[in-house]
Amino acid sequence: MMAAATICESAQAAEVYLIERNPKLGFKVVISGGGRCNVTTGFRDLPVVLKKYPRGARFLKTAMYEFPPDAVYAWMKAHGVPLKIEEDGRVFPVSNKGSDIVAAFENLFQKSKLNILYKSTAMDLEKKGDAFVVHLKDGVSIEVDKVVLTTGGQAYKQTGSLGDGYRFAKKMGHKITDLAASLGAFTVEEAWMKSLSGLSFEEVKLKIGKHEFSGPILFTHKGITGPAVFALQSLSAYEPLPAKLHLDFCPELSYEEVRLKLEQELKESPKKLFKNSLGLFAAKSLALEMTRLCEIDEEKPNMEVSKKDMNKTVEFLKNAQVTVTGLSAGEEFVTAGGVDLSEVDSKTMESKICPGLYFAGEILDVDGFTGGYNLQCAWATGRLAGLAISEHNISLK
Repeated sequence: MMAAATICESAQAAEVYLIERNPKLGFKVVISGGGRCNVTTGFRDLPVVLKKYPRGARFLKTAMYEFPPDAVYAWMKAHGVPLKIEEDGRVFPVSNKGSDIVAAFENLFQKSKLNILYKSTAMDLEKKGDAFVVHLKDGVSIEVDKVVLTTGGQAYKQTGSLGDGYRFAKKMGHKITDLAASLGAFTVEEAWMKSLSGLSFEEVKLKIGKHEFSGPILFTHKGITGPAVFALQSLSAYEPLPAKLHLDFCPELSYEEVRLKLEQELKESPKKLFKNSLGLFAAKSLALEMTRLCEIDEEKPNMEVSKKDMNKTVEFLKNAQVTVTGLSAGEEFVTAGGVDLSEVDSKTMESKICPGLYFAGEILDVDGFTGGYNLQCAWATGRLAGLAISEHNISLK
């Protein structure tokens, strides 16, 4: 949508075809952010923003400086959708309606020389001299000078992202890197975690292999989810499963500091039940599970807690371990991997292998953390592709 909008505004004489598998535009945009659409990030320091992309940050640099978050903010406002920045840095329409973002594009397209082919599926892409032929499912073929592949990854398949763009890119000579799920929630093997469903923490340090991340988590009936989980899963997208997940419930304290704090509590309240003293570090439900998992009598008072009990408890608080067996789709589920970035010009989004072919968005080997970063990538790369194409007054898809 952004690539098409940019061309419509920058090269008004161009004939543009937008091929849409669905009966409406922007299905994935509308459902993102729980229906509110996390449009971009409220953070403005671009070096900091670029660190939110586990893959493709260097490639994104030109596109991001050309169309940074504040430019997206201004563009949306100029097209009738005022935005707001929430405390956590996420950006949403003031109306809290993702449909308003799509409506901005629809209004622009209605005033432009744009052909939107709804309920149309591109079945094949053919290079014909300097031109391209796009073959549609209904037997219609369109010959154009330029093609922009913005077919997304293979997440949220119900919206039409089936991964067919990878097939087109391969046919045009491009390499597709290994694909993996990113920004998914963890499912775990250990049954005891089910009893903690609904329990949240503001700051837990998570680690899988060499990857670690700290932030909010939420226990579910299947495992754990939340911003820190999404980020860690993104970082460790290519780690084989099952894998050990390490949880540090006291990341701000060292092992020794946890021990000293607990020993002080035991000394000051010798008759208090140990499970209740664990409330210093965790909610009642987790404290109870800790005593069970550490094989400590639930009715044991502090005065009877042994050194062995203490060691087990401190180890659990600082290095609890569970087995991640798989993923369940997170709210912002995306695909890691895609078109090899070494084969795409980062200054124009044009293929280095097939002149006239452009890419934008999730089809590229670029993905970011949750928080508006993946849509920001889509807007920025789509904008850059549109600007590059707008230098030519031509017809395109």
